[in-house]
Amino acid sequence: MLVPRFKRRFSRGVLVVGAAFMVTMAACSTAPQITVDERPNRPTTVFEPSYDPQTDPAKLAVPLKSLPGYQTGTPGTDGWTSIPMTGSDGDVSWRMWNRENQVREKHAADQTVAFGAPQTYTKVPGVLTFRGNNFRDAPAYGTADVNEKKLSIVWTQEIGEAHGDASYWPGAGWTGQPLLVNWPEQTRKAMGFAPEFADKDLTEVIYPVFEGKVHRLDLDTGKQTKNPIDVGCGFKGTGSIDPRGYPLLYSGQGLNDMDNNKDTEDCPFRYRIFDLIQNKEVSGWTGQDDPARPRKGWGAFDSSALVNAATDTLIEPAENGLVYKAKLNAKFDPAAKTVSVNPLLTKLEYKTPVSVDRTVNGKLREAHGVESSAAAYRNLMYATDNDGNLICWDATTMRIVWARDIGDDSDASIVIEDTPAGPFLYQGNTLDKRGETGGPMETNLRKINALTGDIVWEKNVPTVASYPNNGGLLATPALGQGETADLVIFNVSKTAAPFCIFGKCLGDFSGDLVALDRNTGKLAWSRHLDRYSWSSPVIFQGKDGHSYGVFGDAGGLLHLFDPNTGQDYSTLSLGKNIEASPAIYNNMLVVASYDKKIFGVRIS
Repeated sequence: MLVPRFKRRFSRGVLVVGAAFMVTMAACSTAPQITVDERPNRPTTVFEPSYDPQTDPAKLAVPLKSLPGYQTGTPGTDGWTSIPMTGSDGDVSWRMWNRENQVREKHAADQTVAFGAPQTYTKVPGVLTFRGNNFRDAPAYGTADVNEKKLSIVWTQEIGEAHGDASYWPGAGWTGQPLLVNWPEQTRKAMGFAPEFADKDLTEVIYPVFEGKVHRLDLDTGKQTKNPIDVGCGFKGTGSIDPRGYPLLYSGQGLNDMDNNKDTEDCPFRYRIFDLIQNKEVSGWTGQDDPARPRKGWGAFDSSALVNAATDTLIEPAENGLVYKAKLNAKFDPAAKTVSVNPLLTKLEYKTPVSVDRTVNGKLREAHGVESSAAAYRNLMYATDNDGNLICWDATTMRIVWARDIGDDSDASIVIEDTPAGPFLYQGNTLDKRGETGGPMETNLRKINALTGDIVWEKNVPTVASYPNNGGLLATPALGQGETADLVIFNVSKTAAPFCIFGKCLGDFSGDLVALDRNTGKLAWSRHLDRYSWSSPVIFQGKDGHSYGVFGDAGGLLHLFDPNTGQDYSTLSLGKNIEASPAIYNNMLVVASYDKKIFGVRIS
């Protein structure tokens, strides 16, 4: 978002503490307000879709010159190259920087980088990055044995809080998804776990959180598998585990001031790589990356990295306005119980007609940053930014392929769908710049052609501008599966008028869960929420062949719902705001809340 994340966190903390009467109001609500429309494309049969197992980047890569409307680019000065924007006037321009922060005329890649089908992202069971893979469509692994349609807390792990910049961050927040990994046997044995875990078929919870620690827990019991890694500088986004099963964690720092830690009052922004054998940081790079970074006043890393296993390459967009490509040079020796990494960086800088700083209420507001997690279709990668750009770039050459203006800041990660008609993107924005300039008071939910950037359909949802907690789409959309394969579900916040009492308005607390037909964008159903949600909805499959959904809300309720209708089966209170996004492994769900706990929840 254009406002620094700490400002939104401060406001959110105040609202959580000071709005008990709103919780009471929500508790008095009757059945959810649900609007139902037609579903002409509802599946009549349920089947497991096939996929291409190819992982050779050279065979997967889409030749750029084969793309409709492909532009070679016009060279400019200082290493810049430009092509026309898609769908609007003006150009998008880009240039590359090397690891010594020198401008490169071009990135002479020594190998093709391309991702395969999302099912091939990793062979390791679990959820190893935000939303599980390069399509960002798999926050749940396996199937759940659902009989009672209930949620119950199995274990909890106490976690801390962070204070900084006159603000307060308890527990875990946006996007804050845990990582769930069922380690390969050779990795587990190299890790040096205590005997009770060394010989167990261990699924580990790896969870970086606000307090500046990375927690390591047993999924079944919640017991610590190893001591937390205490960095002392806070995390907001979601980390990534190396998809090769290497004991490496990649996680960017989201907070730069931790004044609850007297020894670490100042935390310069840094992207961090952890050796999970030694349980410590072993590499990384700064977010205060001068002179390359276009955004000088902020350098956080909220994006969850993608690692291309075939080429040992990591891709990580940053809030400083750069997209990092790292040749990792990672090596893992299970017998010696060692792992090492030596990242060599290339950095993409870009700008468009909407990539401008602006003054609001007499204060400079820098933009240019990416908070969403990049998605990848073969060699084509996608992300949205704080300025209101959607960019597509080539993972091999790191050149821009196309870019379009999407109207406003967009933090929710793109989700990709691959169909016989080609690949498509699902995306939505927030109400940020338009709330200040008097633009349309709406969130735009869209399906976009991934090869050209053309809009296939658009659904506009009326939204409230209530700075500093912006309304709109903060949660990543969920693609339906099986019996719900015709649907895409968006979780939109602040969709009703602000609530005012005794002459004071406390901002809007409500939201809408919206299910749209993936072919047409027409409404299948919508559900009004008493408490809005930034937590990304998760669709998972039951052993009974049915689809189920889960999402958390700002009132602290975890909802188990029917994605066919939007109706709840049951709810479970996790105490306070569930801003983080859950991950699921078979019948176990893990998520943290503002109640300063990590919860292991059983789906039954």
